[in-house]
Amino acid sequence: MKTTTRRKRGLLAAAVAVVCAGAAVPAAAQEPGRAEPVSTVFIGDFYTANFGITPIHGTDDPNKLFCFRSEENYPAVTARRLAEQGRALDIASDRSCGGALIRHFWEKQPLQAGLAAPPQKEALGEETRLVVGSVGGNTVGFVNILKQCSQQLRDQGEILPGAPVDADEPADRCGAFFTAGNGEDWLDWQFAEAERELGDLLDDIGYLSPDATVVLVGYPRIVPANVAKCQTPAPGQAEKPLADIPTDALMMFDKVQKRLNDLMRTQAEQGGAEFVDLYAVTGGNTACDGNDRGIGGLFENSQIEFFGGTLPWFLHPNTRGRDIQAHHVATAIRNALSA
Repeated sequence: MKTTTRRKRGLLAAAVAVVCAGAAVPAAAQEPGRAEPVSTVFIGDFYTANFGITPIHGTDDPNKLFCFRSEENYPAVTARRLAEQGRALDIASDRSCGGALIRHFWEKQPLQAGLAAPPQKEALGEETRLVVGSVGGNTVGFVNILKQCSQQLRDQGEILPGAPVDADEPADRCGAFFTAGNGEDWLDWQFAEAERELGDLLDDIGYLSPDATVVLVGYPRIVPANVAKCQTPAPGQAEKPLADIPTDALMMFDKVQKRLNDLMRTQAEQGGAEFVDLYAVTGGNTACDGNDRGIGGLFENSQIEFFGGTLPWFLHPNTRGRDIQAHHVATAIRNALSA
Protein backbone atom coordinates (compact mmCIF):
# COMPACT_ATOMS: atom_id res chain seq x y z
CA MET A 1 0.00 0.00 0.00
CA LYS A 2 2.96 2.33 0.36
CA THR A 3 4.69 2.35 -2.99
CA THR A 4 5.12 5.38 -5.18
CA THR A 5 4.02 3.33 -8.19
CA ARG A 6 0.64 2.50 -6.65
CA ARG A 7 -0.02 6.11 -5.70
CA LYS A 8 0.88 7.51 -9.10
CA ARG A 9 -0.74 4.84 -11.28
CA GLY A 10 -2.80 6.37 -14.03
CA LEU A 11 -2.00 9.99 -13.13
CA LEU A 12 -1.16 11.38 -16.52
CA ALA A 13 -4.28 10.74 -18.57
CA ALA A 14 -3.73 13.73 -20.86
CA ALA A 15 -4.23 12.81 -24.53
CA VAL A 16 -1.42 13.47 -26.99
CA ALA A 17 -2.76 14.60 -30.35
CA VAL A 18 -1.02 13.11 -33.37
CA VAL A 19 -1.44 15.42 -36.31
CA CYS A 20 -1.02 13.97 -39.76
CA ALA A 21 -0.26 16.08 -42.80
CA GLY A 22 -3.42 17.71 -44.11
CA ALA A 23 -5.58 16.44 -41.23
CA ALA A 24 -7.79 18.73 -39.21
CA VAL A 25 -6.26 19.74 -35.89
CA PRO A 26 -8.47 18.82 -32.92
CA ALA A 27 -9.22 21.72 -30.57
CA ALA A 28 -7.43 20.03 -27.67
CA ALA A 29 -4.30 19.64 -29.77
CA GLN A 30 -4.05 23.34 -30.47
CA GLU A 31 -2.60 23.85 -26.99
CA PRO A 32 -0.02 21.07 -26.66
CA GLY A 33 1.28 22.49 -23.38
CA ARG A 34 -2.03 22.00 -21.57
CA ALA A 35 -3.19 18.82 -19.87
CA GLU A 36 -6.51 17.60 -18.60
CA PRO A 37 -7.55 19.23 -15.29
CA VAL A 38 -6.47 17.09 -12.33
CA SER A 39 -9.17 16.22 -9.80
CA THR A 40 -7.74 17.62 -6.55
CA VAL A 41 -8.59 17.63 -2.85
CA PHE A 42 -6.87 19.83 -0.30
CA ILE A 43 -6.78 18.76 3.34
CA GLY A 44 -5.11 20.09 6.46
CA ASP A 45 -5.11 22.59 9.29
CA PHE A 46 -4.60 26.35 9.86
CA TYR A 47 -1.50 26.35 7.65
CA THR A 48 -3.45 25.09 4.64
CA ALA A 49 -6.50 27.17 5.50
CA ASN A 50 -4.17 30.17 5.93
CA PHE A 51 -5.73 31.56 9.08
CA GLY A 52 -5.45 35.34 9.33
CA ILE A 53 -5.86 36.12 5.64
CA THR A 54 -9.17 37.49 4.38
CA PRO A 55 -11.71 37.00 2.95
CA ILE A 56 -12.86 34.04 5.02
CA HIS A 57 -14.77 31.28 3.28
CA GLY A 58 -18.32 30.65 4.45
CA THR A 59 -19.07 33.86 6.34
CA ASP A 60 -22.77 33.06 5.97
CA ASP A 61 -22.39 29.51 7.27
CA PRO A 62 -21.05 28.96 10.85
CA ASN A 63 -20.14 25.37 9.98
CA LYS A 64 -17.59 26.79 7.54
CA LEU A 65 -16.80 30.13 9.18
CA PHE A 66 -15.21 28.61 12.27
CA CYS A 67 -12.64 26.80 10.15
CA PHE A 68 -11.26 30.29 9.32
CA ARG A 69 -10.29 29.10 5.84
CA SER A 70 -9.21 31.95 3.62
CA GLU A 71 -10.61 32.15 0.12
CA GLU A 72 -7.11 33.30 -0.80
CA ASN A 73 -5.22 30.46 0.91
CA TYR A 74 -2.24 28.73 -0.65
CA PRO A 75 -4.43 26.11 -2.37
CA ALA A 76 -6.26 28.90 -4.23
CA VAL A 77 -3.04 30.72 -5.14
CA THR A 78 -1.34 27.47 -6.13
CA ALA A 79 -4.22 26.55 -8.45
CA ARG A 80 -4.04 29.93 -10.20
CA ARG A 81 -0.30 29.69 -10.70
CA LEU A 82 -0.54 26.20 -12.14
CA ALA A 83 -3.38 27.23 -14.46
CA GLU A 84 -1.18 30.00 -15.81
CA GLN A 85 1.47 27.36 -16.53
CA GLY A 86 -0.96 25.09 -18.38
CA ARG A 87 -1.55 22.62 -15.54
CA ALA A 88 -5.13 23.08 -14.40
CA LEU A 89 -6.41 21.66 -11.13
CA ASP A 90 -10.04 20.68 -10.85
CA ILE A 91 -10.48 21.40 -7.12
CA ALA A 92 -13.18 19.00 -6.04
CA SER A 93 -12.92 20.21 -2.44
CA ASP A 94 -10.78 22.18 0.00
CA ARG A 95 -11.40 20.59 3.41
CA SER A 96 -8.65 22.42 5.30
CA CYS A 97 -9.87 23.66 8.66
CA GLY A 98 -8.15 25.62 11.39
CA GLY A 99 -7.21 23.55 14.41
CA ALA A 100 -7.47 20.19 12.63
CA LEU A 101 -5.60 17.25 14.08
CA ILE A 102 -4.43 14.39 11.89
CA ARG A 103 -7.29 12.26 13.20
CA HIS A 104 -9.81 14.72 11.81
CA PHE A 105 -9.10 13.11 8.49
CA TRP A 106 -11.32 10.28 9.81
CA GLU A 107 -13.30 11.98 12.57
CA LYS A 108 -15.55 15.00 12.84
CA GLN A 109 -13.69 18.09 14.02
CA PRO A 110 -15.36 19.95 16.89
CA LEU A 111 -15.68 23.69 16.23
CA GLN A 112 -16.93 26.63 18.24
CA ALA A 113 -20.58 26.97 19.26
CA GLY A 114 -21.09 23.21 19.30
CA LEU A 115 -20.56 22.91 15.54
CA ALA A 116 -18.38 20.38 13.75
CA ALA A 117 -16.58 19.93 10.44
CA PRO A 118 -17.09 16.56 8.71
CA PRO A 119 -14.18 14.12 8.35
CA GLN A 120 -11.86 15.40 5.67
CA LYS A 121 -11.61 11.99 4.00
CA GLU A 122 -15.22 12.33 2.79
CA ALA A 123 -13.97 14.50 -0.07
CA LEU A 124 -11.80 11.72 -1.52
CA GLY A 125 -12.88 9.15 -4.09
CA GLU A 126 -11.55 6.84 -6.76
CA GLU A 127 -11.64 9.76 -9.20
CA THR A 128 -9.27 11.85 -7.05
CA ARG A 129 -5.87 12.27 -8.69
CA LEU A 130 -4.15 14.70 -6.32
CA VAL A 131 -4.29 15.19 -2.54
CA VAL A 132 -2.39 18.09 -0.98
CA GLY A 133 -2.12 19.52 2.52
CA SER A 134 -0.30 20.34 5.74
CA VAL A 135 -1.20 18.43 8.89
CA GLY A 136 0.62 17.34 12.04
CA GLY A 137 1.41 20.53 13.97
CA ASN A 138 -1.71 20.36 16.11
CA THR A 139 -1.25 16.67 16.83
CA VAL A 140 2.28 17.34 18.06
CA GLY A 141 0.83 20.18 20.11
CA PHE A 142 2.23 23.48 18.86
CA VAL A 143 -0.46 25.45 20.71
CA ASN A 144 0.11 23.57 23.96
CA ILE A 145 3.85 24.21 23.74
CA LEU A 146 3.31 27.91 23.06
CA LYS A 147 0.92 28.20 26.00
CA GLN A 148 3.38 26.38 28.21
CA CYS A 149 6.01 28.95 27.27
CA SER A 150 4.03 32.23 27.21
CA GLN A 151 2.32 33.70 30.24
CA GLN A 152 0.74 36.28 27.95
CA LEU A 153 -0.91 33.51 25.96
CA ARG A 154 -2.13 31.86 29.13
CA ASP A 155 -3.64 35.15 30.26
CA GLN A 156 -5.48 35.49 26.93
CA GLY A 157 -7.64 32.50 27.88
CA GLU A 158 -9.56 30.85 25.06
CA ILE A 159 -8.82 33.41 22.35
CA LEU A 160 -6.44 30.69 21.15
CA PRO A 161 -8.04 27.35 22.09
CA GLY A 162 -5.76 24.95 23.91
CA ALA A 163 -4.08 24.62 27.28
CA PRO A 164 -0.53 24.52 28.58
CA VAL A 165 0.84 21.05 29.17
CA ASP A 166 1.26 21.75 32.88
CA ALA A 167 -0.24 25.01 34.11
CA ASP A 168 1.48 24.57 37.48
CA GLU A 169 4.87 24.97 35.82
CA PRO A 170 5.93 28.62 35.31
CA ALA A 171 5.95 29.72 31.68
CA ASP A 172 9.48 31.12 31.96
CA ARG A 173 10.83 27.66 32.79
CA CYS A 174 9.31 25.88 29.82
CA GLY A 175 12.61 25.43 27.97
CA ALA A 176 13.84 23.08 30.68
CA PHE A 177 10.36 21.56 31.13
CA PHE A 178 10.34 20.02 27.64
CA THR A 179 13.87 18.60 27.85
CA ALA A 180 13.40 16.30 30.87
CA GLY A 181 10.81 14.55 33.00
CA ASN A 182 7.10 14.89 32.33
CA GLY A 183 7.52 17.52 29.63
CA GLU A 184 9.92 15.39 27.62
CA ASP A 185 7.68 12.33 28.07
CA TRP A 186 4.66 14.30 26.88
CA LEU A 187 6.52 15.49 23.79
CA ASP A 188 7.73 11.99 22.93
CA TRP A 189 4.19 10.66 23.22
CA GLN A 190 2.85 13.40 20.93
CA PHE A 191 5.44 12.56 18.29
CA ALA A 192 4.70 8.84 18.53
CA GLU A 193 1.02 9.62 17.96
CA ALA A 194 1.81 11.87 15.00
CA GLU A 195 4.06 9.23 13.44
CA ARG A 196 1.42 6.53 13.69
CA GLU A 197 -1.41 8.74 12.44
CA LEU A 198 0.55 10.18 9.51
CA GLY A 199 1.30 6.65 8.36
CA ASP A 200 -2.36 5.70 8.69
CA LEU A 201 -3.45 8.84 6.84
CA LEU A 202 -1.20 8.10 3.87
CA ASP A 203 -2.37 4.49 3.80
CA ASP A 204 -6.00 5.55 3.85
CA ILE A 205 -5.52 8.06 1.05
CA GLY A 206 -4.02 5.22 -0.98
CA TYR A 207 -7.05 3.06 -0.24
CA LEU A 208 -9.66 5.73 -0.95
CA SER A 209 -7.88 7.23 -3.98
CA PRO A 210 -5.49 4.60 -5.36
CA ASP A 211 -4.50 6.66 -8.38
CA ALA A 212 -3.79 9.87 -6.48
CA THR A 213 -0.47 11.61 -6.07
CA VAL A 214 -0.09 12.83 -2.51
CA VAL A 215 1.81 16.02 -1.64
CA LEU A 216 2.48 16.42 2.08
CA VAL A 217 3.41 20.03 2.80
CA GLY A 218 5.72 20.81 5.72
CA TYR A 219 5.52 23.87 7.93
CA PRO A 220 7.46 27.09 7.31
CA ARG A 221 10.15 27.92 9.85
CA ILE A 222 8.95 30.12 12.70
CA VAL A 223 12.13 30.74 14.76
CA PRO A 224 15.39 31.74 13.02
CA ALA A 225 18.78 30.18 13.66
CA ASN A 226 19.81 33.49 15.24
CA VAL A 227 17.21 33.79 18.01
CA ALA A 228 18.60 37.20 19.00
CA LYS A 229 16.58 38.60 16.09
CA CYS A 230 13.44 37.70 18.02
CA GLN A 231 14.20 40.34 20.64
CA THR A 232 13.44 43.16 18.18
CA PRO A 233 9.85 44.07 17.20
CA ALA A 234 9.09 44.01 13.49
CA PRO A 235 8.78 47.42 11.79
CA GLY A 236 5.56 49.08 12.87
CA GLN A 237 5.06 46.66 15.78
CA ALA A 238 5.40 47.33 19.50
CA GLU A 239 5.53 43.68 20.59
CA LYS A 240 8.40 41.25 20.00
CA PRO A 241 7.44 38.64 17.37
CA LEU A 242 7.27 35.84 19.93
CA ALA A 243 6.29 38.10 22.81
CA ASP A 244 7.40 36.84 26.22
CA ILE A 245 8.66 33.39 25.22
CA PRO A 246 12.15 32.96 26.74
CA THR A 247 15.22 32.63 24.53
CA ASP A 248 15.98 29.04 25.58
CA ALA A 249 12.36 28.14 24.83
CA LEU A 250 12.66 29.63 21.34
CA MET A 251 15.57 27.30 20.61
CA MET A 252 13.61 24.38 22.03
CA PHE A 253 10.58 25.23 19.87
CA ASP A 254 12.75 25.34 16.76
CA LYS A 255 14.08 21.87 17.58
CA VAL A 256 10.52 20.62 17.96
CA GLN A 257 9.58 22.08 14.59
CA LYS A 258 12.66 20.55 12.95
CA ARG A 259 11.79 17.20 14.53
CA LEU A 260 8.29 17.37 13.07
CA ASN A 261 9.68 18.34 9.68
CA ASP A 262 11.98 15.31 9.70
CA LEU A 263 9.10 13.05 10.76
CA MET A 264 6.86 14.34 7.97
CA ARG A 265 9.60 13.85 5.39
CA THR A 266 10.24 10.28 6.55
CA GLN A 267 6.55 9.39 6.56
CA ALA A 268 6.12 10.88 3.09
CA GLU A 269 9.04 8.87 1.74
CA GLN A 270 7.77 5.65 3.31
CA GLY A 271 4.20 6.33 2.15
CA GLY A 272 5.07 7.14 -1.45
CA ALA A 273 4.14 10.82 -1.12
CA GLU A 274 5.93 13.96 -2.25
CA PHE A 275 7.20 16.20 0.55
CA VAL A 276 7.47 19.99 0.38
CA ASP A 277 10.22 20.98 2.81
CA LEU A 278 9.20 24.53 3.66
CA TYR A 279 11.30 24.56 6.83
CA ALA A 280 14.46 24.28 4.72
CA VAL A 281 13.63 27.24 2.46
CA THR A 282 12.11 29.76 4.89
CA GLY A 283 15.03 30.43 7.25
CA GLY A 284 15.07 34.05 6.08
CA ASN A 285 11.32 34.54 6.38
CA THR A 286 10.66 33.56 9.98
CA ALA A 287 8.51 35.52 12.41
CA CYS A 288 11.66 37.39 13.48
CA ASP A 289 12.82 38.58 10.05
CA GLY A 290 11.32 42.05 10.10
CA ASN A 291 10.08 43.26 6.73
CA ASP A 292 10.95 39.87 5.22
CA ARG A 293 8.87 37.90 7.71
CA GLY A 294 6.51 35.33 6.25
CA ILE A 295 5.01 34.53 9.66
CA GLY A 296 2.80 36.97 11.53
CA GLY A 297 3.91 37.70 15.09
CA LEU A 298 2.27 35.98 18.03
CA PHE A 299 0.21 39.06 18.95
CA GLU A 300 0.53 41.01 15.70
CA ASN A 301 -2.87 41.90 14.24
CA SER A 302 -3.95 39.68 11.35
CA GLN A 303 -6.48 40.71 8.69
CA ILE A 304 -9.45 39.16 10.51
CA GLU A 305 -11.99 41.39 12.24
CA PHE A 306 -14.03 39.15 14.48
CA PHE A 307 -16.79 40.11 16.92
CA GLY A 308 -15.61 43.70 17.14
CA GLY A 309 -11.89 42.95 17.51
CA THR A 310 -8.90 41.96 15.41
CA LEU A 311 -7.50 38.46 15.82
CA PRO A 312 -3.72 38.08 16.09
CA TRP A 313 -1.71 36.07 13.59
CA PHE A 314 -0.67 33.59 16.30
CA LEU A 315 2.43 32.69 14.24
CA HIS A 316 0.65 31.73 11.03
CA PRO A 317 1.79 32.71 7.51
CA ASN A 318 0.99 36.24 6.40
CA THR A 319 0.41 36.99 2.72
CA ARG A 320 4.16 36.86 2.01
CA GLY A 321 4.36 33.50 3.74
CA ARG A 322 1.27 32.27 1.89
CA ASP A 323 2.87 33.19 -1.42
CA ILE A 324 6.03 31.31 -0.43
CA GLN A 325 3.92 28.27 0.39
CA ALA A 326 2.10 28.52 -2.94
CA HIS A 327 5.32 28.85 -4.94
CA HIS A 328 6.91 25.72 -3.52
CA VAL A 329 3.69 23.69 -3.51
CA ALA A 330 3.01 24.59 -7.15
CA THR A 331 6.52 23.53 -8.08
CA ALA A 332 6.15 20.21 -6.25
CA ILE A 333 2.80 19.49 -7.89
CA ARG A 334 4.03 20.36 -11.37
CA ASN A 335 7.09 18.13 -10.95
CA ALA A 336 5.08 15.26 -9.49
CA LEU A 337 2.47 15.30 -12.23
CA SER A 338 5.13 15.48 -14.93
CA ALA A 339 7.18 12.56 -13.57
